[in-house]
Amino acid sequence: MKIDHLSSFNFGAVDLDPALFLETAASRLAAGGRALAYFALPEGTAHRLVMAVGFDRESRVEVYSALFTGPLRALTPSFPQLHLFEREIWEQSGLKPEGHPWLKPIRFNTPGAVPGVADYFTVHGSQVHEVAVGPVHAGVIEPGHFRFQCHGERVFHLEIMLGYQHRGVEKRFIGGPDKRSLHYAETLAGDTTAGHAWAYCGAVEALSGVNVPPRAQALRGVMLELERLANHTGDLGALAGDVAYLPTASFCGRLRGDFLNMTALVCGNRFGRSMFKPGGAAFDLDDALLKELLLRLERTYRDVENAVSLLWDTGSVCDRFESTGTVSKEAAEGLGLVGPAARASGVGLDTRRNFPYGPYENFTLSVSGSGDVYSRAYVRWLEIQKSVELVRGWLENLPAGPVEAACGQLRPDSAAISLIEGWRGQICHFAVTGPDGKLRHYKVVDPSFHNWQGLAMALRGGEISDFPLCNKSFNLSYCGRDL
Repeated sequence: MKIDHLSSFNFGAVDLDPALFLETAASRLAAGGRALAYFALPEGTAHRLVMAVGFDRESRVEVYSALFTGPLRALTPSFPQLHLFEREIWEQSGLKPEGHPWLKPIRFNTPGAVPGVADYFTVHGSQVHEVAVGPVHAGVIEPGHFRFQCHGERVFHLEIMLGYQHRGVEKRFIGGPDKRSLHYAETLAGDTTAGHAWAYCGAVEALSGVNVPPRAQALRGVMLELERLANHTGDLGALAGDVAYLPTASFCGRLRGDFLNMTALVCGNRFGRSMFKPGGAAFDLDDALLKELLLRLERTYRDVENAVSLLWDTGSVCDRFESTGTVSKEAAEGLGLVGPAARASGVGLDTRRNFPYGPYENFTLSVSGSGDVYSRAYVRWLEIQKSVELVRGWLENLPAGPVEAACGQLRPDSAAISLIEGWRGQICHFAVTGPDGKLRHYKVVDPSFHNWQGLAMALRGGEISDFPLCNKSFNLSYCGRDL
């Protein structure tokens, strides 16, 4: 069934028998579709498999579902983008995808499971050695385990094991919406507060039939782009630090804070918490605050421009970035990568353009096609420029009117899918209500869920010393993937 990504629908219209479900899913993915979400929904003693497929060029979303009581055929051998989805389905429901090439836990949330205790892929040979990193790392960083199969410095294979940050937060949405639901959304990935809060609000608004006022939509856009500006600026500084180029590294750390302080100026929180609410925005801007934000935006952007331009003008930096950690366009498409990582490999995917929402009209995206660290860094710089242009335009032409609309009860026995382009890439929230109008299932797909395998591919054939630089060029979320 074709649906709009911000409208509600009933599963009865998308229900198929199991064999037809798998056949349809395979044919639609083969036709150029991309898996937005694929999960198991408990129904009595059985499970309903639900898949949402996006056709980016046509701005179309299709949803299919089927009731399963036994094993199912794995689609991963033909469509690698499903490999984590099917492992998650097996771990959470017990439905075993027969023929999956590497079926193992991803979050270790079953009784008796211990995070990290599992089989690992091994390359055999007398000159092959294994390097294990983490899960505990130096400095203040989330836990994750990285296991390299190497020949000398050359990396044959990297396997990434997460799950240490699993909080079971998806289940916390069940029975809502309530006073805690929005706070759970804001903390799904702490550096993506605006992205996940907007995705949650979009799902709730679709299920309650609310139209968000234009002024509130523009304010949401300002907060989302400020979040993008802060993180991209900080990451460019961190990339400079990884190659010991201190001028850009020292400047960008401070400038990231300047963007965060602009966010705090609007809502009192540097990460944007409490700004979003179902139906609109919790804070408005007066003329004085508008002028102050514009002044700070222009001043900070000039400093970012000066600091970042040093990267592209410094030969030793470019030499270290170029041809390092390359992910081809074919690999990016096959794995279903999203966000700057995908665009850096030449994949023209951006939710703001492919699935327009809110204040995003006639949006153009930034693509750089070589797929290396340089491209992932340069796409961030292009996005900084675009975000400044967007924020400036919204602040200078902020629509008049209210900043919120009343949000009532959710439609019973319905579902909605909400897509937002967070700073790491596409965020998907899939909400399902029961007969009482309360949430009976809530599925979140953070962009990191798609992109961690991209990092593993970036190391393949490279040197192990490139890992910190490649890792930072993706800068993925542990807790956002583990939820």
